[in-house]
Amino acid sequence: MTAATASTLTPPLPLAFPATHDASLPKKRLPAGRPREWYVSHNRQLKAMRIAIALLDSGVYTPGQARDHTIRRTAARIGVHPPSNTTCRLVRSLLP
Repeated sequence: MTAATASTLTPPLPLAFPATHDASLPKKRLPAGRPREWYVSHNRQLKAMRIAIALLDSGVYTPGQARDHTIRRTAARIGVHPPSNTTCRLVRSLLP
């Protein structure tokens, strides 16, 4: 089997989601009975993940490129409240 034949067997994967794709997932209630710190940490992680994904989409690929100002500007662009210094550190830790 040649390289040309192998490329015709599998269709190419799309590089990005179509513009009409709704990437939001249905929200679920958080479990009751946990300590308040757990909810704060959980919500911080979700916020950091949203910001990290937006940074990757905008071309920021390394923690060195993600300064606090860049992270906060990206958060404002996607409609998230300005992140704290702790959240900014968490965003940088999520970047490869």
